[in-house]
Amino acid sequence: MEWKLFADLAEVAGDDRVDVTVSADATVGDALEALLDERPALRERVLADDGTLYDHVNLLRNGADATLDDAVDGGDELALFPPVSGG
Repeated sequence: MEWKLFADLAEVAGDDRVDVTVSADATVGDALEALLDERPALRERVLADDGTLYDHVNLLRNGADATLDDAVDGGDELALFPPVSGG
């Protein structure tokens, strides 16, 4: 399955797309852990010290808000992006 990373998260990961492999009964949390194993520099940018996803990091599964407990399918597209700001 593919992760899409945006803004500084893509910069930290060194790419804006990262493929990961997870088991058939995986959750979004399992896929996130696979991403962080593949790109460990992302860990401190997306997870708090207690292992929870920072509130300011947006997590999507197939374009819709997702939680770490949501089930995933092999063809899913997951995305992480920081808060959007600008002017």
